[in-house]
Amino acid sequence: MPFTYILECSDKTLYTGSTRNLEKRIWEHEQGIATKYTAERLPIKLIYCEEYERIDEAFNREKQIQGWSKKKKLALVNREFDDLSKLANPRKNYRSL
Repeated sequence: MPFTYILECSDKTLYTGSTRNLEKRIWEHEQGIATKYTAERLPIKLIYCEEYERIDEAFNREKQIQGWSKKKKLALVNREFDDLSKLANPRKNYRSL
């Protein structure tokens, strides 16, 4: 099953990704062969994941989360769902008439 996941890196930054095989992808991150970003910030820790039926759903969710602030990502990780809308970027939701 595909997954969207969030890693916490050693410098406390967050990395969001998606994969068809979560266990293998985490191993690749831990070995420093998944991405340059996480390779330079080892060790990493899996702090959140969501499971999907299709990889395109996981990829779309990855892209959505990547656009969020760190505070909003941490609200998701901590399951503070009521805070997600409060942390939305109002400028992104702005529509001119």
